[in-house]
Amino acid sequence: MEATGTDEVDKLKTKFISAWNNMKYSWVLKTKTYFSRNSPVLLLGKCYHFKFEDENKLLPARSGCTIEDHVIAGNVEEFRKDFISRIWLTYREEFPQIEGSAFTTDCGWGCTLRTGQMLLAQGLILHFLGRAWTWPDALNIENSDSDSWTSNTVKKFTASFEASLSGESELNTPTVSQKETIRRHSDDHEMRNEIYHRKIISWFGDSPLALFGLHQLIKYGKKSGKKAGDWYGPAVVAHILRKAVEEARHPDLQGITIYVAQDCTVYSSDVIDKQCTSMASDNTDDKAVIILIPVRLGGERTNIDYLDFVKGILSLEYCVGIIGGKPKQSYYFAGFQDDSLIYMDPHYCQSFVDVSIKDFPLETFHCPSPKKMSFRKMDPSCTIGFYCRNVQDFKRASEEITKMLKISSKEKYPLFTFVNGHSRDYDFTSTTTNEEDLFSEDEKKRLKRFSTEEFVLL
Repeated sequence: MEATGTDEVDKLKTKFISAWNNMKYSWVLKTKTYFSRNSPVLLLGKCYHFKFEDENKLLPARSGCTIEDHVIAGNVEEFRKDFISRIWLTYREEFPQIEGSAFTTDCGWGCTLRTGQMLLAQGLILHFLGRAWTWPDALNIENSDSDSWTSNTVKKFTASFEASLSGESELNTPTVSQKETIRRHSDDHEMRNEIYHRKIISWFGDSPLALFGLHQLIKYGKKSGKKAGDWYGPAVVAHILRKAVEEARHPDLQGITIYVAQDCTVYSSDVIDKQCTSMASDNTDDKAVIILIPVRLGGERTNIDYLDFVKGILSLEYCVGIIGGKPKQSYYFAGFQDDSLIYMDPHYCQSFVDVSIKDFPLETFHCPSPKKMSFRKMDPSCTIGFYCRNVQDFKRASEEITKMLKISSKEKYPLFTFVNGHSRDYDFTSTTTNEEDLFSEDEKKRLKRFSTEEFVLL
């Protein structure tokens, strides 16, 4: 009976903390992100210039972007459309309860899982849609009004807490927005893009069946000793994403895999082996690969010497972003201007969206405005991601990145390396995994080490 009472207290505590976090991260403050018109902006390998063209041509206030000295358009609209088209995955509330816990929200603890999802989503966009793709409705998104959100937040907190006490919380299925109903495209290519756009987002839905949703990622995290409510570091998330993609049985996902670097080393033969492995015996095509490289950009603080390297990485067409952040907060870094990083912030609580319904609303999966942060504030622990469409693409990318590593390395050793051969050729033990134990013993030891080294996420 005493144990039962303790469990009830723990559940009530979890519900109270979740309700508090829901309120805390639903609070919206209107902020402007300032961009210089004199410096180029790089976003995942694309360059934009905000040069003065017509001082009477103003950037719409809803964009949240302000250009120093003059509010101008220049290439701003193209940049905004590109940025907004990236998939934004944030805290959510009122989703189906996570198995083995009382959690129906990830507010306060799931930010690194969300930034990992954003990186994987960008890799899937490159795979299915290509880097040139942008969402046709991107510029129609409006920034939320802070006053209305503030009042709604208080109401949501009160209702959420009362429901937690009574145990009568119900899931609210959002109404389908007519604005977001798929238009009848005359162009088959546009129709295909819209289908894949929605399909990719649905894979990250907050339900137990979503392939890369929070519920599935937490299930794979249990194999490394993690559970719902724990903090996850960038390296641990990299391995969880790899397992999620490996275990995905969707036909569309059989042509892509994930490789995670071992101790800052990418073994080329191991990568190529993964790309040439096919579940279908009649399929001889190379697989695409997302390469994830957990690194540290310094000791206790980020070494400013790595700034040029990080900027170089984000300038590459192969880059799918960086899972990083600053101490106690995880961000998805996607670009830069001068010495500031451009990122998407998952620390914003939104209501659960049922992605299984037809024409589910898309607005909350796209960020209306970018944020910037000084590189000096970046936490040294992060995971860098690259996408390569085939073996030839991987070889070309590894050569290009290796040249960049040599140029940017001011110390004796580069941040990470590409080497020929397999990991087993360098005395790394390889333990075969079975279906019941998704992580090998060697992986578990590595994940535990990552867990103790990385910053704590609140």
